[in-house]
Amino acid sequence: MSKVVAFGEIMLRLSTERHLRFSQSTAFDASYGGGEFNVCVSLANYGVNAEFVTRLPENEIGISALKEMRKMNVESKNIIYGGERLGIYFLETGAGTRGSNVVYDRAHSSMATIEKGNIDWEKVLEGANWFHWSGITPAISETAAEACLEAIKVAHKLGITISCDLNYRSKLWQYGKTPSDVMPEMLKYSTVILGDIDTAYFMLGIPKVNPNYQDEKSLPVLYSKLFDLLPNLKTVATTLRYSVSASHQRIGGVLFDGKMLYHAGIKEVTPVVDRVGSGDAFMGGLIYGLLEYQNNKQKALDFAVAACCLKHTIAGDYNLVTLKEVENMIDGNSAGLVSR
Repeated sequence: MSKVVAFGEIMLRLSTERHLRFSQSTAFDASYGGGEFNVCVSLANYGVNAEFVTRLPENEIGISALKEMRKMNVESKNIIYGGERLGIYFLETGAGTRGSNVVYDRAHSSMATIEKGNIDWEKVLEGANWFHWSGITPAISETAAEACLEAIKVAHKLGITISCDLNYRSKLWQYGKTPSDVMPEMLKYSTVILGDIDTAYFMLGIPKVNPNYQDEKSLPVLYSKLFDLLPNLKTVATTLRYSVSASHQRIGGVLFDGKMLYHAGIKEVTPVVDRVGSGDAFMGGLIYGLLEYQNNKQKALDFAVAACCLKHTIAGDYNLVTLKEVENMIDGNSAGLVSR
C-alpha cells in the first residue's frame, strides 16, 4: 500500500456565517484546515495511508487539532510539540460579485517557530513512497523554510517521490525573503508540481509569462522551461479556474509530463458552497490519480479535476467525498441525484 507523508501547518479556521462580512459577524464557525493537511484528508478518504507531520502547541487547542487529525483518519504519530499557539485564519465567504477574503493570524505560531533539526526525517519517512509539501510552509517563516528544505532533501536521498503545490500567498511572505530567494532550491528536488506557469516562473526568478492554456503549441514549450531548470521534475499540472462570480466557477486542468500534454474539459460549478480548499482537493486527487493510474495520465488529471469540482459543494476546508463519488463524476454522473 502507498504511504504519503505531508508536512505543513494545521490551523484553526474562523469563518463568518451566512456570507456575512467581518464587521457584521457576532460569531464565527470554528473548524480546522490547512493546505497540506487538507491533502491528507482527501487521500485518507480515498483509502490511502496518509500521515501529516506538523508542530503543535502543548495546550488544549493543540490537543483539539490532534483529535481532528485522528477524526479524519490521518496518521499523526510523528507530531511534535512546542511553541506558543496554533495558527488561525479568518474567512469572510463571498457571494455573487463579492469575493471571499482571508485574514491570517499565524505569526509566532508553533509551525512558524519550528527549526531545522526538530524532526527526525529519516525515521518519519521510513516506509513512505511519497512526500508532499507546499509553498505555504516556506512562506510563513525563514526557520519553517529551512525545516521544509531539510525534509525535502531527506526524501530525495531516500528516493521518495516529492510533490509540491506552489500555493503562492502574497500575504504570508513577510520575513524579508521573496519566493525566488527560497523556492528554487526547494523545487529542484520535486518530481510533481501543481501550479500556474506564471507562478512557477515567478518563484524561480525568471521573467513571467501570460500563458494561453488552450494553445497546445505554446504550452509544451512553456512547461518544458521548468523541466530544463528542475532536474528531478517529471509531471507538472495546472488547475484551470475561470471565475464567473464567487458563486459560479468553471474548472478544468492541464498536465504535462515532459512529452505529452493532457487536457481535462471545463466543468461548470454552481452554486459554490465553499471555494477554500478546492486547490488542495485538486492536489489530493492528483496524487491519488498518479499513484493509482500510473499508466493513464489522462485519468489521473480527470480524477483531480472531478475532486476539485466536488469540493466546491462542501463547506469547510476538507474535501469530504468518497472515491466512488469522484469516479461517478468522471463517468458523467453530475446531476446530484439522490442515492437510494
